[in-house]
Amino acid sequence: MYLCSVKISDSNSVTHFFLILICISAGVILSRLRLLPADAHKSINAWVINIALPALSLRYVPEIEWSSQLFLPMLAPLLVWVGGWVFVRMYDRKKRFPDASRTALRVTCGLGNTAFLGFPMIAAFYGESEIHHAVVFDQMTFLLFSSLGVITILRASSENTDTLNITYFVKKILRFPPFIGCLVALIFSRFFDFTPVNPLLDKLVATMSPMALFSIGLQLKFGAIKQEWRLISAGLLYKLLLAPCLTLLLAFVLHSTGSPAKISVFEAAMSSHITASLLTGQHELNPRYCSLVVGVGIVLGFATATGWYFLLERVF
Repeated sequence: MYLCSVKISDSNSVTHFFLILICISAGVILSRLRLLPADAHKSINAWVINIALPALSLRYVPEIEWSSQLFLPMLAPLLVWVGGWVFVRMYDRKKRFPDASRTALRVTCGLGNTAFLGFPMIAAFYGESEIHHAVVFDQMTFLLFSSLGVITILRASSENTDTLNITYFVKKILRFPPFIGCLVALIFSRFFDFTPVNPLLDKLVATMSPMALFSIGLQLKFGAIKQEWRLISAGLLYKLLLAPCLTLLLAFVLHSTGSPAKISVFEAAMSSHITASLLTGQHELNPRYCSLVVGVGIVLGFATATGWYFLLERVF
């Protein structure tokens, strides 16, 4: 499979940057003007999760060339999760945060925004032809969120922990449309040619970036930053800088090079997972911090992602 290398100076990449800016700004403006219902983002997310992301899996997973180079995007999310726990444990020895804040920090450090923001950013910096590497990274992130992430949140909240059993998590994963799409693509692409439906899938996938970015804009809140600055600075230090550093070290250990290495480190540098942050906040685990770390992380993430792009171009 031919993979093109799209530089950020290319017109297609400039278009993606404007897409990110316009869609997020539109969401912020409409939210401030209250022209949409407060929970409008839920309907938009429903389309992205149930239609666009499964279509993306069906479009790109059959084109993945399975090799040892994919060990990195498969292992890196787990390393980021484990590293987040170690980081929070060390940081908390000095700060002594409440249990709710400590759990919120663990979840937002360990899980990245690898789809809603990661895919559009990869398209902007590297081109859409490289997204299939990010699909592997994102699916592993989802598995961590659906299992370890949910367990962490429920155990720290006042929810009944009787539901924490293997059946509960298996059902949750098997009912998640992007996972179903990925599973279908993995199994049936061995027996059927998906190429004839690629034009249709391309149209559906094209809706993902603008709608996901617009949803992000609707949810961005920047109030009360000062009150949560210690947590925010810690979360962003790990998520935007230390997590990609860990992934870069893993790439060296695995002797991974080229696009798989670049995309894996780049995905690890994305800001905190939006759905995980929302779920953490909904369980009253410092919801103010959870909202702020996503918003501030997206804004700062543009600058740090640009830095990681240039660094990775030199390293690999």
